Amino acid sequence: MTATRPYDPTEIMTSFTLHTRDLIQVLSGYGKLILIIIALSFGTATNDLNASPEEDVKTVAALDTKYQAAVKSNDVATMDQILADDFVLVTGRGKVSSKADLIESARKKEVTYERQDEEPGTQKVRVWGDTAVVTALLWIKAVQGGKPIDYKLWFSDTYVRTPTGWRYVFGQASLPLPKAEPK
Repeated sequence: MTATRPYDPTEIMTSFTLHTRDLIQVLSGYGKLILIIIALSFGTATNDLNASPEEDVKTVAALDTKYQAAVKSNDVATMDQILADDFVLVTGRGKVSSKADLIESARKKEVTYERQDEEPGTQKVRVWGDTAVVTALLWIKAVQGGKPIDYKLWFSDTYVRTPTGWRYVFGQASLPLPKAEPK
């Protein structure tokens, strides 16, 4: 017959405490990592949120110029980075395109651009809190579907500030403008 030991509550507590302490040490390592990630995210978001309206205007103006250059060179990676996932473009003829549509077109190089440039001095950026609208006159000269195109149009690009920075969410383009009469 085996003798039973008397009940010792400290033995159970000691075992529980050792396991809990190990668990806390493991979690605290991950906890520190999580806190660092959160702090860095807050730092990034806070910097953008604390930007002055003038800084926001400069940031969005540069981002839109970068986007136009990406379109011109069919730079899918840059376009993907700037466009919001739920992006929509509406042309003057009423055609609606999504981010996926624009990315696919660039990937296939459906348009070969000679020019895809804002006319100097026409870009205007207006910021209202976390929303910015860029308007400019755009000159497009390219080959599309084997045919040359050459026209100017006005566009409005809407950007929204997100936790990861400004994203292009909505674009609207006019019909091509009539050619100017030679003087």
